[in-house]
Amino acid sequence: MSIHEIFMPALSSTMTEGKIVSWVKSPGDKVEKGETVVVVESDKADMDVETFYEGYLAHIIVEAGGTAAVGSAIAYVAETEAEIEAAKSLANSGSTAATTPAPEKVPATASVGAPTAAAQNGNGSNHKEGRLVASPRARKLAKELKVDLTSLKGSGPYGRIVAEDVEAVVGKAKPAAPVTPAPTVAPVQPAAPVPAAPAPVPAAASSAVSGQVVPFTTLQNAVVRGMVASLAVPVFRVGYTITTDGLDKLYKQIKSKGVTMTALLAKAVAVTLQKHPLINASYSEQGIVYHSDINISVAVAMDDGGLITPVLRNADMVDIYSLSRNWKSLVDRARAKQLQPDEYNSGTFTLSNLGMFGVDTFDAILPPGQGSILAIGAARPQLVATPDGLFGVRQQMQVNITCDHRIIYGAHAAAFLQDLAKLIETNAQSLTL
Repeated sequence: MSIHEIFMPALSSTMTEGKIVSWVKSPGDKVEKGETVVVVESDKADMDVETFYEGYLAHIIVEAGGTAAVGSAIAYVAETEAEIEAAKSLANSGSTAATTPAPEKVPATASVGAPTAAAQNGNGSNHKEGRLVASPRARKLAKELKVDLTSLKGSGPYGRIVAEDVEAVVGKAKPAAPVTPAPTVAPVQPAAPVPAAPAPVPAAASSAVSGQVVPFTTLQNAVVRGMVASLAVPVFRVGYTITTDGLDKLYKQIKSKGVTMTALLAKAVAVTLQKHPLINASYSEQGIVYHSDINISVAVAMDDGGLITPVLRNADMVDIYSLSRNWKSLVDRARAKQLQPDEYNSGTFTLSNLGMFGVDTFDAILPPGQGSILAIGAARPQLVATPDGLFGVRQQMQVNITCDHRIIYGAHAAAFLQDLAKLIETNAQSLTL
């Protein structure tokens, strides 16, 4: 008898359970090795999950809408139609398929965001066990545009072929661009001249009946676990006032070219972090982890509840125009729950901007695995004393940095904020270089 189990895969390092969004295949359907059979909601994204086995989807253990722990069985695959009934009997008896390897020995399923065996060996190949590793969208697009996938080199996580790689071949996208531009997303602007629109009410909250208990979504549960873990970290906070007249002037000059205020702030922080690697570091039991890249996470509230932090990778090295295009694409795909794991869990420093909602000042909670997070308030006109002894009106914003006190001390945070303020106040134009 050849009956195999499909297991709930670990789609991210923090994932402990996953929710079945939908089954692509139905019981009795023929499945090919490497074919997508189910869509799973991980901590912060919906991911296609493939099967390692060829045969027939015999029985679904966890239906759409259900959850399962990582490594637990969610379906049976029978190699022949004659074995489908035997698989159903196994499910009803609660037995485990004898021919199925243990989950710790074989990853059971391959998700679009999971490392392939080749990638784990460091060769970056987009082929796994003799098959091509490509997203469903890339396969569909390649079929429509008549592109040979085997001739492409994947730019996605772990060498996976994504839709952008297919589009690049036919000249619809630039191969060098990290991501393709997405529809314009409203810029995050701390110095808005008009009152900001109120924050959208999460769909789950707006539809809730008074007195009703609404279960947490998978994303909200992930946030809960992260926040509880943060309570174990000793932190301190330092505030600073930054004059934004120069930054606001620059934004007005280049916003017509697609530049967002979020990208400008991320760029300013990233450039400053070059001089302060400790602020970009994180704690480990073995010591201080100094990161080779400066990856800026930016907190984004999801419409259906929860929080996600898309990552602007190498923000110190990417030009402001590409950075803005990347940010628009990240936000659009985050709200569509289409981000790959490394696009939301690879940050080394986080920005949280409630200034877009008119908030003057606030303290941010340190994300797990990072050493610092910067809370940005709204820029407002303030009456200030000028160096020549007169009074003038200046746009100023309050920022507060939260740091892990195990590795970062007050003087380190203060020096970082001082240099950040100097860059924004006196040399904002350099952000376009």
